[in-house]
Amino acid sequence: MDPIVLGLGCLGGLIAMLVIGVPVAVAMGLTGIAGMWLGFGEAFTFGQLRSLPFAITGNYGYAVLPLFILMGVFAQRSGITTQLFHAADLWLRRLRGSMYLAVICASGVFAAVSGSTVVNSVVFTRLAFPEMLRLGYSKRLSVGSIAASGTFAAMIPPSIVMVVYAIVAEQSVGQLFLAGVFPGLLSIAAFSFGTLVLVRLRPELAPQLGEQVPFREKIQAAKGVWGVLLLVVIVLGGIYAGFFAPSAAGAVGAFGAAGIALWRFRGRLTGWFGQSLAEAASVSCIIFAILIGGLIFSRFIVVTGMVDYIGSSIIAMEIGPIGFIIIVSILYIILGMVVDTVSMMLLTLPFLMPIAIHLDINLIWFGIVIIKLAEISAITPPIGMNLFAVMSSTGGKVGYTDIVRGVIPFIVLELMILFAIIYFPVLSTWLPSKMF
Repeated sequence: MDPIVLGLGCLGGLIAMLVIGVPVAVAMGLTGIAGMWLGFGEAFTFGQLRSLPFAITGNYGYAVLPLFILMGVFAQRSGITTQLFHAADLWLRRLRGSMYLAVICASGVFAAVSGSTVVNSVVFTRLAFPEMLRLGYSKRLSVGSIAASGTFAAMIPPSIVMVVYAIVAEQSVGQLFLAGVFPGLLSIAAFSFGTLVLVRLRPELAPQLGEQVPFREKIQAAKGVWGVLLLVVIVLGGIYAGFFAPSAAGAVGAFGAAGIALWRFRGRLTGWFGQSLAEAASVSCIIFAILIGGLIFSRFIVVTGMVDYIGSSIIAMEIGPIGFIIIVSILYIILGMVVDTVSMMLLTLPFLMPIAIHLDINLIWFGIVIIKLAEISAITPPIGMNLFAVMSSTGGKVGYTDIVRGVIPFIVLELMILFAIIYFPVLSTWLPSKMF
């Protein structure tokens, strides 16, 4: 059988398996194994199965994934998220729509220690949504702001999605982390400004201004965010100053978050420590399963020659870097409707990276564009992961239609931010260029 025909057939089979609900890791792994078996024989297939899983799990550089996940879990268990949201609420209370702004700002800060869009969304749904309903905020815009703000964890370092891109594209994790700082801050500013404009145009979306909070109470609340700020300084400051590599930064951050949690629980390890380890291990195993399945499928696609075939076809079109970025953006927005973020990157990057290299595109900037598209995909109906994470965390108080309608204004804002990142590459490239 012609390898290209076999590759296209297996790609169609993979899409069919995803449509009927087969888990992504299983679908990619089985499709890749079947394709290699049919096209290249038993010996080749078993040779790949013996080496590829170990290439992921045995690589020291990949230890950064579970370490950053563990840091986020420890930070959440310590309660610093609650204090962060409380402080944001008090400082912003005199603005109309202050709870929306509190969610956006607090989620942006917590993104610097959580690393996961789903974790961010679930945490702030449980923390903020009941209070927003009680105060009379729009149910739809409330869940929309929570789901959309949760995507900050993809762009603001340390980010699990950035680590996945760095692994697949063989780029520096540290440079990617620094490249995401300004686009992440831009996202927070755009969401905040857009929300203020929206509630001004439609006052029914937010209640009247809250009571004035004494300045002393604001200062007291601000003191409670020291834990989050300390972790940010330790992790990003250590990477930027060159004190340790990103993989070591994950360990330092996890140790620091555990220390904060230990201080909060007065030195007791009972309950929270074991639960944190179990949760971090569970999330890490899921991500590594997807990585292994994606690597098996990607290897099959590479050996069939499909990567070269598709790459040469696009290059022959002479579309140039901007045309290529536009095609990638359209592809990711469409795929994001039906495939989760990590799986989408693993499916597409083997095709896209050779073309980006041929077009002499800066791969750090390209990574930030990909990650912003991944953010958009996380809130794009019908399969945006953050939508379901928020909806399931509301306890049945929100329907699917509510959250879709609530997130639409933020999708529009995300597309505007994407345009800015594409049009002004310096937003992503300046800070990494200053790295020691």
